[in-house]
Parts: sequence; C-alpha cells; structure tokens
Amino acid sequence: MTVSLSEVMQVANGVYSKEISFEPEEFCYAGERYPISEKKPVQLTITNLGGRKIKMELSGEVVLSGTCDRCLREVAIQIPFSTEREVDFSKSNEERAADLDETSFINGYDLDVDAFVCEEILLGFPMKVLCQEDCKGICKVCGANLNEGECGCDRTELDPRMSVIRDIFNNFKEMF
Repeated sequence: MTVSLSEVMQVANGVYSKEISFEPEEFCYAGERYPISEKKPVQLTITNLGGRKIKMELSGEVVLSGTCDRCLREVAIQIPFSTEREVDFSKSNEERAADLDETSFINGYDLDVDAFVCEEILLGFPMKVLCQEDCKGICKVCGANLNEGECGCDRTELDPRMSVIRDIFNNFKEMF
C-alpha cells in the first residue's frame, strides 16, 4: 500500500493515522521463504512537524512459519515491531544518505507501507530460529530429535573436522 506524504505535509500540524493491513503472504530472508501465518493490523501515524519534516510511527506484529535451526521442527516466529522515524524533506537524497537516513521505502513523497513493514520485520528477525531456548537438536548419527528423548547412539566420537583443534590442545598440554 502507498501513502502520499505530500497530503500530510500540506496541512500545518497535520496528522494521518490509519490502521493498515499488511498485504504480502510471505517474507523472504537469506534465500529462505517464510510464509506469514498471522498478521495483525499495522498502525501507521504520520505527523507534520513543520519545516518539511514529518514523523512516522509504525507498530504491529506478524507471525511467520519456519523451521527450528537445530531440530528442524516447524515453529512459529513471532515478530512484534514498533518504530518512530523523522524524515526531513528539506534535505536532498544525498544529504539524507550521508546522515545514514536509510529510507528506501520512500520514493519522492510516496511511502510504501509494505516495504516499511518488511524492513522492520528484517530488523526484528532472530539470528537463530529455535523451537525452544534449550533445543537439543538432532542426533548426528541417526537423525533422531533429541528433544523427544535419547536415541542410544554413541556420540562421544569427535567430529573429524575438529581433529586439528584437538591436536592443538594436545600440543598445548604437552608444553606444560
């Protein structure tokens, strides 16, 4: 959805407040597609501060469907967002970029609300998607989900890729 910022800027101390539905059905991040399973309406408020400045406030919440990074179980990723940004239209695009004002969702005087929401989802996306904080993952031998119980496999053998580090520790022990 696109909102015209010029209409808000024409009215002194003008305020535009609206509840907007977020339209995309999925969110793409790092080559993965995350279907949006639940969308709550997004609250958008735009205030004319005068002098060609506006303040944008955005809040809402989305729930994405994904898989746990450790055990591959289906998990709901809840991402609430709330932000407030000021944009000074008296500055040129180059000046705003120099001030690190990353407003890729504003084109001229048009605000792309979906792009604004996507940027906030990206900022709130977890570094690691987990089904629970203490997820045990899957067995490297048989692939069983260790959250459901022990599988009985012998997992004490060191991963061959770690053998170089084991040799460093052994050499360090011999020195002392």
